[in-house]
Amino acid sequence: MRGPGRFLNRRLEVWRPTTVPDGYGGQETTLVQQPSTVRAKVDQPSNADQMLAQQAGSEHDHTVYLLPSADVRRGDELRGTDRLGQAQVFRVLATVQPSTPVYSKAPCKLIQRGG
Repeated sequence: MRGPGRFLNRRLEVWRPTTVPDGYGGQETTLVQQPSTVRAKVDQPSNADQMLAQQAGSEHDHTVYLLPSADVRRGDELRGTDRLGQAQVFRVLATVQPSTPVYSKAPCKLIQRGG
């Protein structure tokens, strides 16, 4: 039997903000790549999700679906490539699981990289 994971057609790297010593007695926050990738499906948010995001002043412009066991947290970055091979970076704004944990849903903001 095929589970919901069959729809997760991309692999994304997880980068997590981590506090490290700055070498001068203080600390700085840097993004550290986590040891494993996550399976994901990246979608545009539904009209209802877009309306709710606008009303709340959120930057939500993509929804990433993950397995419920994926270790993805608010503030993480998910990095990968789109179907055309273009690099994409998504900042996770939140993570939500429905009452029946078939998947996790992460509202995200696509970060445009200069270059």
